[in-house]
Amino acid sequence: LGSSCLYPRMAPQPMAEEALLTGPLEPTNEWYAVAKIAGVKLCQAYRQQYGCNYVAIMPANLYGPGDDFDDVNGAHVIPALMRRMHDGRMDGSEVVVVWGSGTPRREFLHVDDLANAAVHLMEVYAGEEIVNVGTGCDVTIAELAETIRDVTGFPGRLQYDPTKPDGTPRKLLDVTRLARLGWRAKIELRAGLADTYRWFLDSRHRPTEREVRDSRDAPV
Repeated sequence: LGSSCLYPRMAPQPMAEEALLTGPLEPTNEWYAVAKIAGVKLCQAYRQQYGCNYVAIMPANLYGPGDDFDDVNGAHVIPALMRRMHDGRMDGSEVVVVWGSGTPRREFLHVDDLANAAVHLMEVYAGEEIVNVGTGCDVTIAELAETIRDVTGFPGRLQYDPTKPDGTPRKLLDVTRLARLGWRAKIELRAGLADTYRWFLDSRHRPTEREVRDSRDAPV
């Protein structure tokens, strides 16, 4: 599993698989991208040298049940915004801060769609070339934030913080190759966000793995 972050910062949109290694990376995630690119090239090298049937797929930004909602400043954009707006609603806050200008465009893929696509590709594809996995649709961060506000029921206003980096202006994957292989995403963004928020609410009432472990180790 790679990431859409592997592509050059100013790659033509939507980003085709052929854009890999054709230009400079986004500086704010260069280290992550370089590590992932090394993994992709390792899979291709093992295939060429040893005949290993390894396939590398490049998902769009992922979200869904099981995400990390606890590290508000270090989490990905969807769990971070969802947690901030949930807490804001619970605390009666009037404002929730959204990092950046809100103008960058991003593509989001539900984890269940990714799992389905991965199984499909293992069944029908055995090529060396990487394959993008996405929805083929993107939204601005501002549009995403408004949808999350609606899903969480946060009644306050959103305040954008332009001192925080926007990152790549746009990251939309070209999913033509994947469509030709017979697969398309099924989970619409708003429905996926609602599903994710339900999971978040349910998870608040379940003990974490650490809490379970600590209870087992506690003296009787």
